[in-house]
Amino acid sequence: MTPAFELLNNVKDLFGHHVIFGTGILLMTGYFFGRIAELLKLPSITGYILAGLLLGESVIGIIPATAPYKLTSITEIALGLIAITIGAEFEISRLRRTGRTIMIITIFQAVFALVFVFTGLVCMKMEMSYALILGAIATATAPAATVVIVKELRARGEFVDYLYGVVALDDAVCVILFSIIFALVAPGLAGTIAGHESGIMSSITRAGLEILFSCLLGAVSGFLLHEFTRKKYRLNEILIISIAIIFLTISIAIVLNLSLLISNMMMGAVLVNLSHRNKRIFRVIEPITPPLFALFFVLAGTELHLYVFTKLAVILFGLMYILARFAGKYMGTWISAYLTKTSTGIRNYLGFCLFPQAGVAIGLVLFVQTSPVMLNAPEIVREMMVLIVNIVLFSIFINELIGPLISKFGLVRGAELE
Repeated sequence: MTPAFELLNNVKDLFGHHVIFGTGILLMTGYFFGRIAELLKLPSITGYILAGLLLGESVIGIIPATAPYKLTSITEIALGLIAITIGAEFEISRLRRTGRTIMIITIFQAVFALVFVFTGLVCMKMEMSYALILGAIATATAPAATVVIVKELRARGEFVDYLYGVVALDDAVCVILFSIIFALVAPGLAGTIAGHESGIMSSITRAGLEILFSCLLGAVSGFLLHEFTRKKYRLNEILIISIAIIFLTISIAIVLNLSLLISNMMMGAVLVNLSHRNKRIFRVIEPITPPLFALFFVLAGTELHLYVFTKLAVILFGLMYILARFAGKYMGTWISAYLTKTSTGIRNYLGFCLFPQAGVAIGLVLFVQTSPVMLNAPEIVREMMVLIVNIVLFSIFINELIGPLISKFGLVRGAELE
């Protein structure tokens, strides 16, 4: 063993499982890789993800596989802050101008992604049930990369309004589509037909209630934050109250199995519509977001694994999934933007910004794999579930690396930059 490897193993033994050490090394490595990415004219997010990949189990392994679970709270907080930022774009004055169009674009791009992925995988001889599940997962879009790149570029204007609107609504549309499709195919895969119809209805009802109660939680939190801060003038007081209510909202959403993203989006939307003065809340929390966002993406990188490149079936199906999903998102966006007579910039470039996919897709595929319906499924079905997990992981691996670059291209071409 070389001295370098011996030193690395000693560091791993001494500090590898220490949360504070892990956080520090993730941030420092992420910072340097982010700077390198910027020098190469790449989004800093790409650097963060590569830093996580380097530190994770797939390469040097200085950060153990358990680190993302120990730092789950960081991920949840980062997602909460990202969701609030998106929700703040939902001012009623803007929605009156663009709300109907945003809804149409969101539905079109999601449905087209589902249809394109389903068709492509069926053409490759995948069974229809599994292709439908992957098609439903393909509708998900990751808002985190979009928000960070918008902030980096200081993009603004109508293009960003539409983009934030679509990625905000996309989760709700994705949950509904996935719930319907999984309810349709799961009983057949598990070999149980009884209760099939009632399963569909209960799944749709459950998805609707989750969205409803998530919105209600966010609305209450937004109102309380407004009331507690509206007569405050000291920024440190506003910061303390804001962080407290954001943390409480995130934790309540998680404990009650509600959508963290939807509840925090609603909180941001309520705040920005109750009073223009509430925009100071977003300004006061902004300085704490860069390290959280960096840590979020570096952690995402540690969960990527190189082993997915060793299986031919995963690579072939994964490439079809990636290409068909992007084609569906882009075509759905272009056609709906054309039909609603939006600007040329939105029509031609908004679809590029919908390429990233991460957390929601992982959550959905793990839900499929661990669903009670699958526990008694035949062995061949469970093996196919493992293949589906690997296809999605392969897709996310590629998405995490090139997705931010594609999004940046779309933003540079379509948005107004300062």
